[in-house]
Amino acid sequence: MTHETKPVDALSEAEAKAELVRLAQEIARHDEAYHQKDAPVIADADYDALKRRNLDIEERFPHLKLADSPSEKVGAAVAEGFGKIVHRVPMLSLDNAFSDDDVRDFVNSVYRFLGQLPDNSIAFTAEPKIDGLSMSIRYEEGELVTAATRGDGTTGENVTANVKTISEIPNRLPAGAPSVVEIRGEVYMAKEDFLALNARMAAEGKPTYVNPRNTAAGSLRQLDAAVTASRKLRFFAYSWGEISEMPADTQHGMIEVFRDWGFPVNALTKRLDSIEELIAHYNEIGLARADLPYDIDGVVYKVDRLDLQGRLGFRSRSPRWAIAHKFPAEKAATRLTAIDIQVGRTGALTPVARLEPITVGGVVVTNATLHNAEEIARLGVKIGDTVQIQRAGDVIPQVLGVVLSPDDAVEFEFPTVCPCELKTQVIREETAGGVEGVVRRCSGEFACPFQRKEHLKHFVSRKAFDIDGLGDKQIEFFYDDTLLPIRQPADIFTLAARDAANGLQRLKNRDGYGETSAQKLFDAIEVRRTIALDRLIFGLGIRHVGEQTAKTLARAYGDWASVHEAALAIAAGDTAAAEEMDALDDIGPAVVEAVGRFFGETHNVDMVDRLVSELTIQDAEKPAQDSPVAGLTVVFTGSLEKMTRDEAKAMAERLGAKVAGSVSKKTDILVAGPGAGSKLAKAQELGVRTMDEDGWFELVG
Repeated sequence: MTHETKPVDALSEAEAKAELVRLAQEIARHDEAYHQKDAPVIADADYDALKRRNLDIEERFPHLKLADSPSEKVGAAVAEGFGKIVHRVPMLSLDNAFSDDDVRDFVNSVYRFLGQLPDNSIAFTAEPKIDGLSMSIRYEEGELVTAATRGDGTTGENVTANVKTISEIPNRLPAGAPSVVEIRGEVYMAKEDFLALNARMAAEGKPTYVNPRNTAAGSLRQLDAAVTASRKLRFFAYSWGEISEMPADTQHGMIEVFRDWGFPVNALTKRLDSIEELIAHYNEIGLARADLPYDIDGVVYKVDRLDLQGRLGFRSRSPRWAIAHKFPAEKAATRLTAIDIQVGRTGALTPVARLEPITVGGVVVTNATLHNAEEIARLGVKIGDTVQIQRAGDVIPQVLGVVLSPDDAVEFEFPTVCPCELKTQVIREETAGGVEGVVRRCSGEFACPFQRKEHLKHFVSRKAFDIDGLGDKQIEFFYDDTLLPIRQPADIFTLAARDAANGLQRLKNRDGYGETSAQKLFDAIEVRRTIALDRLIFGLGIRHVGEQTAKTLARAYGDWASVHEAALAIAAGDTAAAEEMDALDDIGPAVVEAVGRFFGETHNVDMVDRLVSELTIQDAEKPAQDSPVAGLTVVFTGSLEKMTRDEAKAMAERLGAKVAGSVSKKTDILVAGPGAGSKLAKAQELGVRTMDEDGWFELVG
């Protein structure tokens, strides 16, 4: 049993520390998928389980809590493509209740905090938890001036133009409304509107959407407000942010004010007096859930009196006066007709169960995830079995187990080669402890058609080649283009020459481009023909070779010829070359193995050779050995005023220092700008040397 599967009370301190790091990384990945990309990859219930496990470990080992713990975060950073709006009042998330006992604990905690015994004297509101996109809409002197998504709770995306296309949201408040009002609520898409949109998309031969929540979020995040206007989005108001004058003294009273101002409010919202009434209302809404015209995933309880809300206050990321009572996952049984393999961005092979269509919670389900080969074996699933499925959070359902297995059910054999046209070998990586991992991956890397497009997006990303005007959208365009295809990195650097031979079909004559924009793209590509060695290494997208690892390799080997020679030697089984790379700081067996495997594939070697022939690769800058900070570990925190964080990091590394992201006993120096918080406090606690920017510049000369 690994630390990932052990009960919290069975974890050692070392295991708990490793598990907190793993959970932080996994939760951050899911936050980005849900809040930025509107494309969650796990069920809400599974996500909630990750958050609860993280919190349970922190409660048992409080001294191990990470400085950037998921328990302190709300949502995710603002997505690229939109302006930013800082919320005057933070948009916090809610704690969750998963059982009646959790609800009782919540109500009793309210009474305990206020210093009185439960006597049903405190009223609560109970309202459906709409499964949509949280929104804050600001009015000044009655006029709608801005609208922003939750974002990370502090800063959201500016979607004002798009929100103004939603007919249910008033553009002006009636006379008598406070001079400043921020109305908060949920933007959503009704089930019938979602089905109508999918029918229209199917009729036009376009891909259909997965569920109403993601569709509503994606529609609202269109850079072209006309696209948002073409989708029928709706809104429920249920809260507020900054407000210059309170028009009511209770939660329920504020909801009535919102209704009088012209906002839609949920008719199922009630004011209730006891735990029993809250739970009964939750059960009533749960029974009616499938028949509601919109998706919900629970019921929210709030203390009704606003003065009591003020006394109860907030924890770091949630109010003490509110909680979300989540619905359990919905289940059903159907026949598994086939198992298909999907290849993801990193080459991971994921088995997907194809099901006889069945309605679960008002949604027709036709497939479910099986995660990996081990999960198939654990469940004992065969093609032809009747299986129980679970749908939670309106993402792809999962198979829970076998209900009935007929005699003619067929065992599924997990493929040993990728289903792509190359039929590349499928590999299973080992953990640091030598244990074989559960994820099987295509070893084709750049050559695998399923991975190639995503590798190209990584190649042009900001910390790799950073080619201005060639982002994800443009990669999608050129990858599928028949006249100027980009299928390998080298194709980027032959784009201008190939375009010149296209006559009337040149890029400047095509939709989306003109002479100026096409030339700007070619100029931006030309600038990147000369590239730093570490950016080239990072841009190749070798597994386990991140930005810092690429810099370590570049500094250690100095030039491309040496890096290339070492990589090919490792691929050929040269143990001395492998040991030399493994001995480098921050480089371990996983990196060495990944480098060897990448350069052990002929198609990868050919791709790299084509690319390098188009480039001028700068040798790595040798870090100083005699600077005052050579060999020291430095952490930067706060708002740096004289240099950006990237500039500070680059400067320290040039001077031979190691830059870390968090403070520990191994930290030698903390450079703290204005607004430094927990890192500064921890550094002072550990006795770490601290200084401001002026002190840093004085130290390094």
